[in-house]
Amino acid sequence: LPMAFRDVNARRHIGLQQLSSLALAGRTLLGPMKSCKFIVDESTNQSTLICSAVRLIESLDLSSAAGQLLNETIQAQNKEFKTGMSTLLFLIGAWSNAILECLQQNVPVSAIVSVMSEGLNSCCERVQCLQISIHDVNKELCSSSVRPNAFKSKTCQIGPDSLLNPQNFPYFQKDILAPEEVIPINSCSHQDDCNFNKCLVSPLAGFGSIASLVKPAGDKSTSVSSGSSVITSSCNKQKLTHSRYFSTLGKSHFSSQQGNFQGYLSGQSADACECYGLGHLAVTLSHGNQASMKLLQSVVAYQQERAEGSGSSQFNIAEIVTCCLLGLPESYSCVFPGLVTLVSPEQATVIKYFEDKPLRILLMDGDLTEQYRHLGFNRPCNVRTILEHPSLQEGRAGDLWLSSMLDILISFEVNLVLVKGNVCENLMERCIANSILVIGSVTRDVLRAFGEVTSAQPVTYLTQVNAACVGSGAQVELWKACDGRAMDLGELVPVRIKVRGIPLLTAVLTTTVPSKMQLIEDRFWTLVYRLHHALNDEKVFLGGGAVELLCLSHIQMLAEQPLQPANKNAVKEFHNPWLAASATEYKSVVLQALASGWKQYLSVVLCNTAKAASVLEACTLVDHHLKKAADCGSPSAYILKEFRRGDLLRGGSGPFADHGDSLKVYDNVTAKTEAWRRALDLVLLVLQTDAEITTGPKRNQLLNSHVSSEFMFL
Repeated sequence: LPMAFRDVNARRHIGLQQLSSLALAGRTLLGPMKSCKFIVDESTNQSTLICSAVRLIESLDLSSAAGQLLNETIQAQNKEFKTGMSTLLFLIGAWSNAILECLQQNVPVSAIVSVMSEGLNSCCERVQCLQISIHDVNKELCSSSVRPNAFKSKTCQIGPDSLLNPQNFPYFQKDILAPEEVIPINSCSHQDDCNFNKCLVSPLAGFGSIASLVKPAGDKSTSVSSGSSVITSSCNKQKLTHSRYFSTLGKSHFSSQQGNFQGYLSGQSADACECYGLGHLAVTLSHGNQASMKLLQSVVAYQQERAEGSGSSQFNIAEIVTCCLLGLPESYSCVFPGLVTLVSPEQATVIKYFEDKPLRILLMDGDLTEQYRHLGFNRPCNVRTILEHPSLQEGRAGDLWLSSMLDILISFEVNLVLVKGNVCENLMERCIANSILVIGSVTRDVLRAFGEVTSAQPVTYLTQVNAACVGSGAQVELWKACDGRAMDLGELVPVRIKVRGIPLLTAVLTTTVPSKMQLIEDRFWTLVYRLHHALNDEKVFLGGGAVELLCLSHIQMLAEQPLQPANKNAVKEFHNPWLAASATEYKSVVLQALASGWKQYLSVVLCNTAKAASVLEACTLVDHHLKKAADCGSPSAYILKEFRRGDLLRGGSGPFADHGDSLKVYDNVTAKTEAWRRALDLVLLVLQTDAEITTGPKRNQLLNSHVSSEFMFL
């Protein structure tokens, strides 16, 4: 019988092997110092640059059942948390390998499932001692005497002609090259409108010298960046079949050239300790992503200033949108109040006509097409449809609809229409000819934000419009970079729609490298959601590997406990004395397998951050901390002490190594624990699914044996 059991084990569990192989491709995506990958399509030789587990899984050809389950698990984590996907992917692979090793040692499937589930639950309870409330984090960070220079900024004077004066422009070039200096804020069109017309932040000084790429405000001789004159807001999503590794060049050089935080200050001191506690929290959750962190700090400062006067939430993720501009250096990334979006050159001509003029605005919660019907629309009974969608270019019916819709807009003197869905192209052309700007694909949150400050009420159809639905006070202009110049980079033109007091903020993300655009946007939203979930949880985990190290120590302590005979509760749970006894007998082996996942996790993070030259050196460092934690008598106390000293799994390299100061790192509580649970749930699901399918001449022998309760015969 043991030989038959071994033969069955050898022939199945292909799903676990597939999970392990797929997860192996994401090892370099773990930790703060991620190595990007080029995903290459062999059939077309096209490639895309990815630096997250979500983009990796989306780009791979997942034809197997295990691959589909893996994709669903990653997408579920991404949909709910927007963070923790790399940890999830890695642990799926690590625990798949660990379970395969258990199967090679003839550990019953029931024992693996029960002991691993019990071990993970025990770990989740044990690590609660490493949680710290948001209030305590802010109090500790703001009262700390050690303040990182890289995250300080200076008070800047705002003047209407600060960049138009040629004497001031050399300082802009100087600031780009010097990370510790402040970039002047872009000029305002009106003296009394500076509070909501200014650029909030320009966080990144780019790569190398950018002075040659920057031109004075009046210089129209050449484009900003040759060969990169296309604006895009998304990357092509293609199903690809394999990957090759790509290592970023000069990580320390990259981090050393980042700087120039310039927040929304309104005359206050720019020191984050004096301005706001959430700015410090954003630093600790950034995990070395300085560009996104400084954009988020500026968002937090603006929202908190509004919250002080209105009593609203201090951080509202629904009031943040992004606009991706390809063709500008990353130093142009900034945050603007209002909506920054991309329009066609034809629409830009209408904007030039409306510049600096108050506009009447209409909001539409649906498509602006003749065929659109709202959700739940019931067609009339006893009506026979002769023609469903008449052509708008031919036929009187289409022309009649276009004319009637245009007449409605003109009669109510509407200048600007924001549409949640699609817009009829023929109607768009007629609106442009009549100097009416129509912008489609606007999110519901954007419509809500404009509705609050303009008194406009969203409508589903244009026929519902009345005088009370049309708002006022909006302004539209061509988007200007932080050096005061309007940008026209070719196919699409960035424009800005603003209203005094609007809560909406747009993070303008720029780069000259097309393959990095999606990467930059993903990193920004990851950090935004980290802060969002931290505030919702009202607590965070100690970061830097502290939680995983305590899990590893706790599981090893449980594995080293002497075997106890199966108690009555265990027998009752398994409904079989043999199963209860097997769970007890194999408990140590299974727990060691569970612990191996976290040990591999810590080792790979140490290698990826260059804190260890090899996996062997990383494992030695982890074992060293485990031994010291065990000798201390209280592993949690040891880990907490080392974390506060900044010596926990820390070497001479890392995302903050260049700054000299010991910066504390924190993680989300719910997102991390849910990533653990999802990883183990998927692995155990695939394990039990594979175990339910048995074939071969030993079927009857297994069916009549005392282990038959482990199998389901189909």
